Amino acid sequence: MLAKIDKVLAPLCWIAAGVLVLMLFVGPAVVANDKDSAATKVPAGTSPYAKTTTTAAPAAAAAGRKLFIDNCGTCHTLAKAGTTGTTGPDLGQVKPDAATVLAITKSGAGVMPSFAGTLSDAQRAAIAAYVAGG
Repeated sequence: MLAKIDKVLAPLCWIAAGVLVLMLFVGPAVVANDKDSAATKVPAGTSPYAKTTTTAAPAAAAAGRKLFIDNCGTCHTLAKAGTTGTTGPDLGQVKPDAATVLAITKSGAGVMPSFAGTLSDAQRAAIAAYVAGG
């Protein structure tokens, strides 16, 4: 009985060992493939499971930065933008989320005017993503 079990399991063990060796050589290239996947829409070099603080692409972040400096920097301080405004709050300390920035740029708050008539929704969204992006 043990001889029959040995005859069945021995080849299976060798096959399993061969598959493991093959995966040691091929596996890292398959698992760590950094090419963009059209199916998952995950940018190269990022994990689909990682939580990020911004969803803005680098070009959108650059546009958001320029829009922030041009429209908000005279009143607001934000170290990453290099602005030192003194009228509004220091957004680097307040750290508002994108939804808050978007709502305030649409309706205004306190002495801050609304930018709904001055900036498009896309421009205000770019500023919001930039400010909230950490």
